[in-house]
Amino acid sequence: MIFLRYVLFCILLALPASAINLNKEIDLSGKWHFEIGDNLDYVRPGYNDSKWETIIVPSAWENEGFPGYDGYGWYRISFVIPKELSNKVLYLRLGQIDDVDRTYFNGRFIGGNGDFPPSYQTAYDVNRLYALPSAFINFGKKNTLAVRIYDQHGSGGIIHGKIGIYSRRDVISLKIDLSGLWQFRPGDDPEWSYVDFDDSKWQRIAVPSTWEQHNFAKVDGFAWYRKSVRIPKNIARQKLILMLGKINDIDQTFFNGIQIGNTGNFDDKGKNRHSHKDEERAYFIPPYLIRPNKKNVIAVRVYDYGKTGGIYSGYIGIATRSEYLKYSKKAK
Repeated sequence: MIFLRYVLFCILLALPASAINLNKEIDLSGKWHFEIGDNLDYVRPGYNDSKWETIIVPSAWENEGFPGYDGYGWYRISFVIPKELSNKVLYLRLGQIDDVDRTYFNGRFIGGNGDFPPSYQTAYDVNRLYALPSAFINFGKKNTLAVRIYDQHGSGGIIHGKIGIYSRRDVISLKIDLSGLWQFRPGDDPEWSYVDFDDSKWQRIAVPSTWEQHNFAKVDGFAWYRKSVRIPKNIARQKLILMLGKINDIDQTFFNGIQIGNTGNFDDKGKNRHSHKDEERAYFIPPYLIRPNKKNVIAVRVYDYGKTGGIYSGYIGIATRSEYLKYSKKAK
């Protein structure tokens, strides 16, 4: 059994972390701060980790002076992201983590795989690649990365991979980046598409990511996302496309209360239901719906058939029609 797991692991290491074309901008391999145990205060960017141990990444923590240790461990590292990267779409690559992780950038959740106890589920064979919303980044200043890890048995920690900050080579030029925190609520109510609906008491979750990564593991069925955006007048004059990445499983999307697109059939929840989780969403925004220099509201109604759900990957933002055409032709 151990040998079979090892063979499978070696095969997985040979696979690319993602189909997207990435370019390394910052190498994060080397010395990180590390502490055993579990304390959610370690998420805070200002937490003083100067007395923590030093550990090499990537490497199993058993090889770094913690032989036989199973349980929780935290990694932290601080670094500067140059201002010249502010016009690029960035990703954090963490390679293979054994077994479970939740990853935070400047105190904000950006991704995780597997489940912590008591509903433990390993994700040792998953290549970690998490989007870095530009709104979370301190360009030209210090940024802090914190990774919470749980290991059930065997090797533990950030064990293998090309660890670093990467940019996307085939990037579309977004006029407005909408990745980051969105308002979120499970359930279904047509009023949630309205412009003036008060969503201030909703929870906020990172987009793109699955909602299971934000303690909504038991949510199947309907849920809604909402985001407000101000579109400058010079951008509003252009033909614009709303890009929502990939959504698991189907969606209806509203702009200022009017539906501008959908993918999948909400009425088809029986045996003929069909997931559209692998289709990238892009919807034209009719110019007459846009309120230049004022609040515009995007509302996304999602239905998940089971397992993972939500706006989970891809480009999230507003692009011009011409930029979208260049990107879509390149992606084919």
